[in-house]
Amino acid sequence: MGTWLEGKILAEKVKAEVGVEVAFLKKTKDAVPGLVGILVGDNPSSQVYLRSKEKACQNLGLWSQILTFPAGVPGSDLRARIEELNENDRVDGILVQLPLPPGLNPHEVISWIRPDKDVDGIHPYSLGLLLENELGPRTCTPQGVIELLKFNQITIAGKDVVVIGRSLIVGKPLAAMLTNENGTVTVCHSKTKDLPRVAARADILVVAMGKAAFVGPEFVQPGAVVVDVGINSVSDRARVEELFGQDPKRLKDLREKGYTLVGDVDPRVIDKAGYLTPVPGGVGLLTIAMLMKNTLEAFKRRRRLS
Repeated sequence: MGTWLEGKILAEKVKAEVGVEVAFLKKTKDAVPGLVGILVGDNPSSQVYLRSKEKACQNLGLWSQILTFPAGVPGSDLRARIEELNENDRVDGILVQLPLPPGLNPHEVISWIRPDKDVDGIHPYSLGLLLENELGPRTCTPQGVIELLKFNQITIAGKDVVVIGRSLIVGKPLAAMLTNENGTVTVCHSKTKDLPRVAARADILVVAMGKAAFVGPEFVQPGAVVVDVGINSVSDRARVEELFGQDPKRLKDLREKGYTLVGDVDPRVIDKAGYLTPVPGGVGLLTIAMLMKNTLEAFKRRRRLS
């Protein structure tokens, strides 16, 4: 049986370091990093994510604000508000919560953010810096994956790495980061032939596809490091019992909430893998920690502080 690759210790370490720096900046510069989150529409998951990010800011001493817009907001109005934030010196980071409602092109909306305030690391300029392996903001979830592997002394250089998923939020930037770390990277997707066979050759397998427990033991070579980036809600009691046996906590969640959270990897893969990140409790914890770190770094870069 493998080892659970939990994210809590590293996430708390990163946030503690950010908190110390923010306190120092407040004392010496009488200023703290500022983050503004933008929510368009009323997607419940997006509301939860933004509230959790706002709470993290409050706990670490950052200034934060959430701006909400109706789903039908004209693009011109949203752009005008983002441009105001671009010119507001108190704002170091601007975060547009995805997904956006139909009618708004997320790539276009992200491009309205000034690159030096892109703390999500998905502005075209930031992605260009990533491809050139130059300093700049890194996409939060992929950076969390890299830091988790390093923190646990898992070597990337020279390893065969397979990434399942090619989104601009996770798959593509993560593939670039792993390449920059000298991994030999294969990106798989819905058109990949014989996906289990391709995945099973990986020393490090990262899954970010949005399909609950899709990746089973046949995708994994014995002893592989498996990183599960997915998070899905499952309300089928029979399916939950199949995946987790009689796990009291999972069944309690299902009874009280009507669902339980499941990654893209069947948790029973732990019996074959060397390492597996749990869901919840794995990569997800690091996403917000990296956002806090990116906001702090944006503050320092904008003021030319070391």
